[in-house]
Amino acid sequence: MLDVLAQASLRDEFVAWSWINDRWDEVWEHTVDHVQLTLFAVAVGLLISVVLSAIALWWRPAYGPITWVTGFLYTIPSLALFAFLVPITGLGFVTAEIALVSYTLLILVRNIVAGVDGVSPAVKEAADAMGYTPVRRFLAIDLRLATPTIVAGVRIAAVTVVGLVSVAALVGEGGYGVLILDGLRRDFSTPIVLGAVLSVVLAVAIDVALLLVERALTPWARRGVAR
Repeated sequence: MLDVLAQASLRDEFVAWSWINDRWDEVWEHTVDHVQLTLFAVAVGLLISVVLSAIALWWRPAYGPITWVTGFLYTIPSLALFAFLVPITGLGFVTAEIALVSYTLLILVRNIVAGVDGVSPAVKEAADAMGYTPVRRFLAIDLRLATPTIVAGVRIAAVTVVGLVSVAALVGEGGYGVLILDGLRRDFSTPIVLGAVLSVVLAVAIDVALLLVERALTPWARRGVAR
């Protein structure tokens, strides 16, 4: 009886700090899950996007179909995509990641192609004159100089995925989405607020971290600004 009254009292609070204090281990576990799901999706999406971008840059007619397919995937509502995948891949990590990766492709492909196109033709000609093969030049020169544009795309993709990971709770994954879903099921605002706030904090933290990575990878950009 006392437990029932205590739970009812907690539900009356918009944010029950005592409930949060008692569950830091659980919150940390959801944080680790959310970060892992996000980083894995962005990493796999970036790898696939580099390959697709290389194809589009090598054979320009492929760019239209590639962006059409990735654009189509991007426009599918997350709930609809999860519902479509569950009968095929079941509940769990695989289904969540297939959906999350698909939402990164359009952003990353566009930014990679735009970044490589922005590399000076003179630099490309100099690399060719030095004996670089097209593949070696693409990996060592083009992608390197396109880093600011590519990282900008990665930042957008990462922030997008952080939000979508919460929806993945519906298929058995989801990090902070588990808290939000639990709060909705019990009509309890504390885990809903906690999950939403932590998702925003994580998105900002990842965005700032990627910005610092960009600055570390592009020292020439800082020197150019200083001049």
